[in-house]
Order: sequence, then structure tokens, then C-alpha cells
Amino acid sequence: MIKTSAISTRKFFTNAHNKITLSEGRKNLLLEISETISKEYKSEGLVNLNFICTHNSRRSQIAQVWAFFAAHYFDLNIYSFSGGTEVTSFYRNTIKTLQKASFSFNLEDFSHQNPKYLISFDESSKTILGFSKRYDHVDNKKPFIAITTCNNADTKCPFIAEAIYRFHLPFVDPKPSDGTPLQKETYLNTNQQIAGEIYFIFAEVKKALL
Repeated sequence: MIKTSAISTRKFFTNAHNKITLSEGRKNLLLEISETISKEYKSEGLVNLNFICTHNSRRSQIAQVWAFFAAHYFDLNIYSFSGGTEVTSFYRNTIKTLQKASFSFNLEDFSHQNPKYLISFDESSKTILGFSKRYDHVDNKKPFIAITTCNNADTKCPFIAEAIYRFHLPFVDPKPSDGTPLQKETYLNTNQQIAGEIYFIFAEVKKALL
């Protein structure tokens, strides 16, 4: 088991929400996403979310993991997945920043290029499998709501037949900070921003279902 934490997952999640600052345009986009999820949930009783970024190694993985936790936190039947237009790996710095929020990573299938991890947190026995894959991988349940998290995925992503809705929700790419003194801080900021916005979306969905 790989785990290095300084704060509980729940505390990190709520802190991220409390600290988040949203422009009016960003808030309206998050509300549109939550309203669409709520509509689908009321119709089908569950929702699949697929977070898509070009390499499926940083932002899309972080969003998938936080949506996984948010479904537990808000007691919602929402399943989270992620994918890319290319396959790379679950990047090590992505794992490290999620470990700072007390997510545990158990190596499930070793590969130098693209290892697979069972990801969990202390409050639940549920796990998700984390590894880099294409958005249309067999593990990603269909149909799904597609949420693209980086500019390249928005402009280069092909037509996604399985997506019942598609939204573009870009986050700052922490990759340029790799190997610099700002690496930890940059990944942490991206981690917190994604966690805070996932909280916002799921909280609005929960409110709409009451």
C-alpha cells in the first residue's frame, strides 16, 4: 500500500470547497453541469461521468478520484471514470498529490509503462481502478456524460458517440511545474481546485434531488 497523508480525505474535500473562488462564468458552467447530471439521475437513477483529457495522466485522473469520493460523501449513485485520446500512465506526481489527501494506492498490476492501482480512502471499502486508458476503454461504463478537463481534449477529441452530454471544464495543467521548486505547490493547487469544483457540482446535484 502506498499512502502518505497529512489530512483526511473528508477534511481536504471540505476545505477545498470552503476556499474555492469561482468567477460568474465558471459558476454558471458548474451549475449547468450539475443540472444536467440531476436531470439524468432523476430519469435513470444513476449517472456515469467520464473525465477526458489528452493523456489521462493528471487532471482527468484527479477529477475521477474526487468524483469517486464525492459520490460517497453525498450518497449519490454516480460512477466516475476517466480516459484520454492517448494512453500514457497515471503520473507519479498525480499520485503524490492525491496521497496528500489520504487516498491510498495499492498496486494491482505492475507495468513500467502503465501500472494499475486500486484507489481507496478510509471511510469506505469501495475502490476504483486507476490507470491511463482511452476514453472509450471497455472499463468506462456507457452511456456517460463526458467532461473534458484540458484544452487539447476539447479541440482534438473525436466525436464521442457514447456521450449523452459533453461539457468542457478545463483546469490549469500542473505538468509545466514538473521538476521545479513549484512542483508540489502547483499540483496541490490543481488538486484543491478540482476537489472544490467537484464538491460544488455534487452538492448542487444532491440539493436538486431532495
